[in-house]
Amino acid sequence: MLSIKLAIKNLLGAGLRTFLNVFILSVAFVVIIMQNGFIQGWNKQAKVDVVEWQYGQGQYWHENYDPYDPFTFQDAHATIPEKLNAARQEGTVAPILVTQATVYPEGRLKSIVLKGIDPHQKTISIPTEKLVREGEDVPAILGSRMAMNIKANVGDYLLVRWRDANGMFDAKELKITGLFRTDVPTVDLGQVWIALEELQQMTGLDNEATMIVIKDQSHAEMDLASWEFQDLDELLYDMNQMIKSKSVGNAIMYLILLALALLAIFDTQVLSIFRRQKEIGTFIAMGMTRRQVIGVFTVEGTMHAVLSLIVGAIWGIPLLLQLKKTGLPMPEGYDQFGLPLGDSIIPAYSLGLVLISVVIVTVTTAIVSYLPARKITKMNPNDAIRGKIQ
Repeated sequence: MLSIKLAIKNLLGAGLRTFLNVFILSVAFVVIIMQNGFIQGWNKQAKVDVVEWQYGQGQYWHENYDPYDPFTFQDAHATIPEKLNAARQEGTVAPILVTQATVYPEGRLKSIVLKGIDPHQKTISIPTEKLVREGEDVPAILGSRMAMNIKANVGDYLLVRWRDANGMFDAKELKITGLFRTDVPTVDLGQVWIALEELQQMTGLDNEATMIVIKDQSHAEMDLASWEFQDLDELLYDMNQMIKSKSVGNAIMYLILLALALLAIFDTQVLSIFRRQKEIGTFIAMGMTRRQVIGVFTVEGTMHAVLSLIVGAIWGIPLLLQLKKTGLPMPEGYDQFGLPLGDSIIPAYSLGLVLISVVIVTVTTAIVSYLPARKITKMNPNDAIRGKIQ
């Protein structure tokens, strides 16, 4: 209790120096929470979006299918298993046929991935109901990014060329019947969606598909010949690795910012011990042990962390709540990066995140306060009272 009273008295006596140290440390504290909040918010938001728009609750891939190798598309297809027919009729399973193709918007050439999907599926959020054929024209839908890249609008006709199962090229005009806006560019950029039966007829692959997206876990891990099940852990692996790499990069920034704040506290403690040698000698002469005196200076330094938490709460909580409400707007052109990002990132704060940040700031402050205080153990009380430096 005595150590705390002396520490508070000394901190208040330091005035502006204490305020600057506390404020800088509060900035480090708030920034750590804010940046981690954005990382966790993006992680949560991105996973929800890709599950909703692309992955469902898992996917069956044809054994030859590699989404990163377009040359595998030609041979990556098989008959849709009969075990899934009932679920397919209910719309809780969505077979997708994938093939390479070329479109010619305004006479220009652009390579794309042509995907066929059941217009009545309810597994992912792509608005496939716009693929229902009502006339002679073959309907197609595009993502907003793809539409912007090829300067296409609803009602336009798009010439597409593809290769069928026999390796023969064919071409047809598609009518764009709908555009959709999504935060997941992997179902948008470079892709054109048409009805599954249309693409099966065009390629000569009746009742075949490249992948099957499921909505219900009861359809997971089934033993299907030529098909390999990909659970969400596997599908989200690349995203999780990206999140980890971003977390490491941000951790380096946290360490630099925290180190600058702790360096100021370290220098303050060193200067305090140097200037207060007579006071230290008096404490020891009055009967305080060296360990007790060290405790006074350690507590005094640690109080910087306590005060920084209070100051940080005063100005940081309104800021963090405002960011929670408005999010962090993304710069123009962000949607071309291939990352599942919305127009803004909404941070996700948690009690665990705040507690971890509090512990990190408090413990590191206590350590850098203790290190210079160790010099007290080498002081001679008589010399300290005379102001002589050991």
